[in-house]
Amino acid sequence: MAELLKETEDTLRGLIKVLIDSQAGFQDVGEHIQDDTLKKFFLAESLKRASFRGDLEDVLHKEGVKDVKESGTVAGSIHRGWGDLKAKLGGGDHTLLETAESGEDTIKKAYAEALKLELPLPVHQLLSTQAAHIQTSHDYVKAARDSRKS
Repeated sequence: MAELLKETEDTLRGLIKVLIDSQAGFQDVGEHIQDDTLKKFFLAESLKRASFRGDLEDVLHKEGVKDVKESGTVAGSIHRGWGDLKAKLGGGDHTLLETAESGEDTIKKAYAEALKLELPLPVHQLLSTQAAHIQTSHDYVKAARDSRKS
């Protein structure tokens, strides 16, 4: 049982890290994108990722994990920096959407890997619900990007 708890803890901590990256990425894109509808979407989605993170932290707290202080990943920081640079160089909304979709691919993969594991049913259900939202968000970002081909 302790091994299962450790695997669950490690999995949730990994997802929290990519959610931190995702939250920051959506915030960055929301601040730079010109289209008002997309701006609102990205800022709202940033808050949603923060909410997902809080849900995962709550699970860890209920399992007795006291100190949940994660930061994002190095790769996520680099990805956001690259997106900021492209925005400053005049890449426009299409470029920002490409960057966002790439970030969404990363978080989709992290959730898919987590859902392959034998996790407690309530954790698996929570991750499935979050993964479904992330897939919908990814599809929206991809469609928005495709509609603005450069």
